[in-house]
Amino acid sequence: MDEAVQIVNTIRNGKISPIYFLFGEETYFIDKISDYIGDKVLTEEEKGFNQMVLYGRDVSIDEIVGNAKRYPMMAERQVVIVKEAQHLSRTIEQLCSYAENPQKTTVLVICYKYKKLDKRKKLYKIIQKNGVIFESKKLYENQVSDWLRKNLLSSGYTISHKAALLLVEYLGTDLGKISKELDKLKLALPQQTEITPTHIEAHIGISKDYNNFELKKAIGERDIVKAAKIITYFAQNPKDNPFILTVTLLNSFFIQLLQYHGLNDHSPKNVASALRINPYFVNEIQTAARNYPMKKVSQIISSLRELDLKGKGVGAATITDADLLKELLYKIV
Repeated sequence: MDEAVQIVNTIRNGKISPIYFLFGEETYFIDKISDYIGDKVLTEEEKGFNQMVLYGRDVSIDEIVGNAKRYPMMAERQVVIVKEAQHLSRTIEQLCSYAENPQKTTVLVICYKYKKLDKRKKLYKIIQKNGVIFESKKLYENQVSDWLRKNLLSSGYTISHKAALLLVEYLGTDLGKISKELDKLKLALPQQTEITPTHIEAHIGISKDYNNFELKKAIGERDIVKAAKIITYFAQNPKDNPFILTVTLLNSFFIQLLQYHGLNDHSPKNVASALRINPYFVNEIQTAARNYPMKKVSQIISSLRELDLKGKGVGAATITDADLLKELLYKIV
C-alpha cells in the first residue's frame, strides 16, 4: 500500500520515470497507478495525440516498442499504457533492448496482472535500474481492515471496528470489490459519518446480525441457539448467503484454530502474528480453542471438506443448501 502511494506522490511531484512495470496478484493497486498516470501526466488537450492504450492480447512487443519510440506531438511527453500485458508472458523478455535505452519523452506503463516477473532475469534488473518496478501483492485479511479505514479516511469518513470486520468477512480481500461497495456508502452518506454495521445493512445489504462473521463467532462460543438462527436465515436467503462461501470461511477459521493449538506461545501478539489475523480476533480464537480441542478441530475440518464437495455437487447433486447448512452445524457441534 505504502509503495503504491509513494509512486503516485512521486509522479504528482513531477518526477516521472520512462517505464513503469506493474505486476502481481492484487489488481487494485496496478489499476490505481496506471489510471493515475493516464489521468494526470498529460493535459486533456495533449491526450488526443499523445496517449494510447494497448492490450496485450492484440499487440506484440515489437508493436509496443514501435509506439514507445515515437516522439510526442506538441507536448513534452507521450503516455503508452499496455493493459493485460500478462498475455505477453512468453515474449516479455524481448522488452529488454528497449528498457536498456528507453525513450525519455515516453512514459511506458506495463500492467502485468496476476503474474510475477522473475527477479533473476535481465528484464527485471534493467527496469529496476532505468524505471519503476512495482509488485502488487495480495493483502492479508488483517491488513485489509487498515487499508479500508485509510481509504475512507482520505474521503472524509470513519468506520467502526465491527463494521470494517463485517465488510472484510463478507467481501474477502478483493480490494476492487470492497472499493465498489465503499463507493456506494460514500454516495449514500454525508462526509464525517462514522460507518456502522447498520449503514452496511441498509446500503450494501449485509445483515448486521445474520452473517458469516456472527456465525463464526457463535460457533466459536458454542452458542448453538444463535448459530441455528443464523443458519435458518441463510437457508431462507441462499442467494445472499451462498453455502460455498460459508463453508470456505468456516474451514479457514478451523484451520487457524488448528494452527493455534500447534503454537507454543499463546500470547495475543504471537497469535496475531503467527495466524496473520487482526488482533481483534485473538480472543475469538482463544475462546474457540477452549471449546474445540485439537482432535475435534481435525474432525471438523475433514467434515467441512466433505461438505464443500457436496456443495459443489460431488456425490450430492440433489441436496439443497438448507440441508447442507443443517448438516454443517450438526457436524461441528
